[in-house]
Order: sequence, then structure tokens, then C-alpha cells
Amino acid sequence: MPSTDGYAEAAATLLADYEAMRFEAIHAGILDLLPEPPAEVLDIGAGSGRDAGWLAAQGYRVTAAEPVAEMREGARRLHPSPAIRWCDDALPELPALSLGRTRFDLILMTAVFMHLDAEERAAALPVLAGLLAPGGRLILSLRHGPVPADRQMFEVGAEEIRALAAAAGLGVIRERTEAPALPRNVAAGVRWTRIALARPDAA
Repeated sequence: MPSTDGYAEAAATLLADYEAMRFEAIHAGILDLLPEPPAEVLDIGAGSGRDAGWLAAQGYRVTAAEPVAEMREGARRLHPSPAIRWCDDALPELPALSLGRTRFDLILMTAVFMHLDAEERAAALPVLAGLLAPGGRLILSLRHGPVPADRQMFEVGAEEIRALAAAAGLGVIRERTEAPALPRNVAAGVRWTRIALARPDAA
């Protein structure tokens, strides 16, 4: 089952769900880690474009990578900012982005990494590290709890991320457990782990 299974079919519902949640609420625990605009930001698995749109409005230069066409086109309509560059690219290799010259001060990966299996996760971390500028930060969230029937998700622990990050030359600067924002996830007992990684200042 591919990591994006279920998203195209549920795109209309997901776009509405994601847009109903405010960036400042979802990312309250890491707002102080955002670089000063106009930094280069990469939003991987951009979904409805909620995060990309907010970041663009703050003055960031945003690249939004979303592999599901139905989600990407819906996001373009919802967030038609000229400061957002939309990209059809996917983990673990991110081939389009990896061929480019842009290095990012911040990479956001919200509710994405748990869709990858162990081999894909191990391959993805060095790719992500390679896309960071010196001093850049990678902030990701991991979902824990019941898996929807039409999705591929794996249980990923913080200890695995710490090990993969260290091997890729990244250090952990924040780790915290967070409650879900969607009421149905609260009822299902879902919880989240947020981890912020940083690349050393010297390249």
C-alpha cells in the first residue's frame, strides 16, 4: 500500500478538515523555532496548503511539496499566493527538490513521516538533512494511535528519529507530546509527538 493511499479519495473532506485548524494552534509548541522571514521554507506533504499559506503571509519564501494531485490542486485554489511554489514531489527520495539548488532554513513535515515504512524512513532522513541550509531546522510530527482503515501508517518512536537524525548529522532541539486537534482523533485516543531537529551552523 503506497504511503499516499486514501488521500485522493478523501481530498474534499481532508481539505475542509485541515483548513478548519489554525496554523498558530497546530504549531503553538514550535512557533519560537521559526526563522525570521524572508527565510526559505519547505512544507512537505503540504495538504490543503494551510501552513504554506500562513507562512507566505508572514513573508517567508515557501516551497510546498504535495504528491497527491487532488490535494495539491485544491491547495492551489485555496492559497493562490505568489510566494508559494508548488511542487509534485514525495519522500523518501524527493527527486525534484534534491536536484534543485535551494537549501532551506526550515523544513516542516506535519503528519507525514509515519506514512513511511522503516526502510523509507532510514532513506529519507539523509535526504532531508541534505536539503537544510547551515543552521536549518527540520520539524516533524508523528501520529500514535488507531490507523484509519484506508491509510498506511506505522508506529514510529522518538528514539528512532533521534538515531536517524544523529546518523544524518542533525541534533534534537525539542521533543514533546501533543494532543490532537480534530475531535474525532481526540475520541479515538490519538496523540502526537513533535520533534525539532537542527543542522549545525557550519556546513
